[in-house]
Amino acid sequence: MRKIAVAMAKGGVGKTTTAVNLADALARMGRRVLLVDCDTQAQAAKFLGVRHPYGLYEFVTGYDERGRRVSKSEVVCAARDNLWLLTGGIKLVELKNWLGEQPREQRQTLLAKALVPKDGALDYLIFDCAPGWDVLSVNILMAAEEVLCPVALQAPALEGLKTFFGYLLSAQKLNPALQLRYVLPTLYDLRTRQSAAILKYLQRFFQRQICDPVHYNVRLSEAPAYGRTIFEYSAQARGAADYQLLAQRIDDHDEP
Repeated sequence: MRKIAVAMAKGGVGKTTTAVNLADALARMGRRVLLVDCDTQAQAAKFLGVRHPYGLYEFVTGYDERGRRVSKSEVVCAARDNLWLLTGGIKLVELKNWLGEQPREQRQTLLAKALVPKDGALDYLIFDCAPGWDVLSVNILMAAEEVLCPVALQAPALEGLKTFFGYLLSAQKLNPALQLRYVLPTLYDLRTRQSAAILKYLQRFFQRQICDPVHYNVRLSEAPAYGRTIFEYSAQARGAADYQLLAQRIDDHDEP
């Protein structure tokens, strides 16, 4: 099973757009995918048009807010064929508090221990990560083995990339198996010189990890309002082609 964290230390770079559309593309290829929403805004569920009473909080703690025992089968939501979702949302604030109260030697790996599916049950585990660095972020990077880093082709995103490298280096000290496998340029606008210049910069410094860019595409920004992935909303859009290409590259890539 591949365990991929879609992560970046800056918002607005297309993390949820990437996580959701990558997960759906892989599911359409027949791969079994669990998407884990690790953001308090619960954007992944909104992007997929899904409402579910339970999510990551209940999955990790084993209980709902009223203290009732909740099974993992109740918590995981079937979002599409071959695609399941663990929702995020405001209850993740309580999850962070709960994690912080656990014994120091255990608190960083509780998510990894909880996310152990039966052999052959899943092909991909994809984490939609929030920006920032806290106990939940550490748990995610302890559970993952690969990092996909979306980078908007805008100057502020490069500063976010620098900050994220600091997080990644800290995480790798605790999880040596963790690798930066993919750098995904997003919001590529052919009309601006800045996009082309930053893309060349990324291609020079990340020759092995760089992916083909995701172009600026109105359909990608419209699809979440209808609770649809780009493949459902506008299969002929440039954004659909870009994410299909990304999914194919990742699926063709050997495991680390």
